[in-house]
Formats: sequence, structure tokens, C-alpha cells
Amino acid sequence: MQVIKEIQTLRQWIGPAGPQDLGLVPTMGYLHEGHISLVKRALSENRRVAVSIFVNPAQFNDPADLEKYPRNEAGDLELLRQAGVGAVFLPSPEVIYPPEFNALVRVERLTAPLEGASRPGHFDGVTTVVAKLFNLFTPCRAYFGEKDAQQLLVIQKMVADLNFPVKVVACPTQREADGLAMSSRNARLTPDQRAEAPLLYRALLHAEKRVAEGLKETPQLLKEMTQIIESGPLAVVDYISFNDPKTLEPVEQINGEVLVSLAVFFGALRLIDNIRLQGGA
Repeated sequence: MQVIKEIQTLRQWIGPAGPQDLGLVPTMGYLHEGHISLVKRALSENRRVAVSIFVNPAQFNDPADLEKYPRNEAGDLELLRQAGVGAVFLPSPEVIYPPEFNALVRVERLTAPLEGASRPGHFDGVTTVVAKLFNLFTPCRAYFGEKDAQQLLVIQKMVADLNFPVKVVACPTQREADGLAMSSRNARLTPDQRAEAPLLYRALLHAEKRVAEGLKETPQLLKEMTQIIESGPLAVVDYISFNDPKTLEPVEQINGEVLVSLAVFFGALRLIDNIRLQGGA
């Protein structure tokens, strides 16, 4: 496995023949089994697989959150070496954003609600860095988790609008035994917060059950889900939202497929999760 920190070295690794049958897994490091599931999917579908590890400062609204983001470079590299990855791109911020960098890739509308409303400018940072990675690697396929459902939609839209020759592959959310969606941020939970964190998934499953029973009104679902989450004294709901899974337009009736997503604070730490509900028309 080759560890690459400079763009020139990356281009040498890709080679003159180009990135034929190359799969890319973009990450911010502190890898867990959720990331490795993306890597395994990529390895099963591509001749060569590369992983990028870059804690992207442009997508953080709070400098303290960026500073506290967990990192474990040595552990990450060992996991990827064991998995059989061909190359790891590990650039510094100065490599990705050289002096006088002044470009921006923005997707409108899809970035306005949910995470976009709670974290203004976040998706501009995501789309800009992912566009750079796609330009550097020009992969055949790129792999993203469904836990970040809005991010996935935004990247798919960027790829379609800008004609990137890459297939965006959506991979299922990986969960701990108690249902908590795997996330690098989970490492920052205190023991008491970690004990309450499964309330997110419990609330989502409750919504799924109630819709299966015939409930369609989202205000009632919102009320019940909020009660479940805030039964934990440390959990504070940022948002619970019901949206069209393609446009992210809000919905008030569960008819057909609906994306239900939520964000919850545990102190300064914020976790997200989502599932798709299937309601009868």
C-alpha cells in the first residue's frame, strides 16, 4: 500500500494509462467498520482502490469542532493496509488549499434544509473538496455512506450537473449492536452520552412502526420521536425532519417513500441519523 501526500506522487501512482477501474473512498479518517464496509464494497467492484484521508477545514463551521475532530493516522493506515487498499492519499490542508485558493463548488436548493440550515456553508466545503478529489483521481466509482443522506444527494447532484464521469455508490449505514450509527464522532461521547445515543435510532424505528400501523401525519410522528429522544436528560433535538428523498422538500403526510432524518446534541457534540419510511399512498 502506497501512502501519498503530494499531488504529483498521486498522479504517478494513477499512471499514464489513467484511472482504469479505480474506486475511491473519500474519508476524514478515524476509521471504523462503517468506513471499512465502503472499502470492502470498493474492493469487490474495482481493480484498484484508493482511500483519501483529509479532515476538511472548509466544511467545519466551528473551529473548536475542527480542532476536536478525532484523528488516528497510524491506526487508519494499518486498517487500510489489512483491508488491501492500493493507495492512501493523505494530503495536508496546504496541498488541497494552496495559498490564494479562491474557488468554490456550490449545489443550490438541496443544501438549504436540514444540515444546510444548521451548518451554513458546510456543503460548500464538502462539494468543493469532493470535486477536487474527483478531478485528482477521476475514479470510475466513489463510495459514500447513506448515514449522511443529504450529503449523498448533494454529491449525486453535483456529479450529474457537472458531468463528472464517476458513479456515486451509496452504501448502507453500519450500526453498533445497540443501533447507534457508526461515526467517528462517537469517540467523543462521554459514557453517559453514549448510553443515551441509541435513542436516535430508537426514535427512527418508532416512526417506522407507527407508519406501518397506519399513521401518516408527520406532526404527530415528530411529537412522539421528540419525546423518545428527550427522555434522555442529556439529549437535545436540533431537528427531526420528514422530506421527499429526492428533492428534500418537506412533507406533512407519509405517502410513499419519505426520508426521516434527525440531528441531536449531546452537549457540544452533534449526531445525525436517518431512515426511509414506506407509507401507503
